[in-house]
Amino acid sequence: MALFQINDKLRPFTDALLAAVITYGFHLLYRYFASDINSWAWVNWLNIWLSESVFYQSLWINQKILGLQIQTEEVRTMIFSNGGRIWINFGCSGLKLMFQVTILFLLFPGPWKHKLWYIPLGWILMHLSNLFRIVSLSVIILWKPQYWDFSHDWILRPFFYLVIFTMWVIWVEKFKNNPKKNKRQQDNVIANEG
Repeated sequence: MALFQINDKLRPFTDALLAAVITYGFHLLYRYFASDINSWAWVNWLNIWLSESVFYQSLWINQKILGLQIQTEEVRTMIFSNGGRIWINFGCSGLKLMFQVTILFLLFPGPWKHKLWYIPLGWILMHLSNLFRIVSLSVIILWKPQYWDFSHDWILRPFFYLVIFTMWVIWVEKFKNNPKKNKRQQDNVIANEG
């Protein structure tokens, strides 16, 4: 029983460590093998499709909702009234982040019946986060262009990891460490000891 209590006390630390190892390990492996991975035909197709989706959807939000005057040019480039430009390349597609969410929740413990819908939800959230990022960068390049590099690299890129972390916390609290399941396990331990 004492070992179970020690493990229970360490669970938040071990869960966080496991999530960090999976996330950072995937990041390193993806960087190392990126050119090989991106050369696969289906990955290339997904990069093109996602890049175009992000471009046209963020352009629509910028023009129709924010009322920004934007010209476009090939390939996936928005030109703003002050001359600022945003080019949506394959690095902006969000595909790597979708892969990252997939690997994190495939490898992290939890019920498979929930993984089947939680992982696709993660893809949607990564895409919506990516749209938020591009629209935010559009506003920044138009009104505060001197902050564009800082915002791109140090605020909006880490924003994705905040979204992934939030998804992970929800996963651990609602699905992995389900209170009903934990109660049943404690009841079973007590019954087996008695």
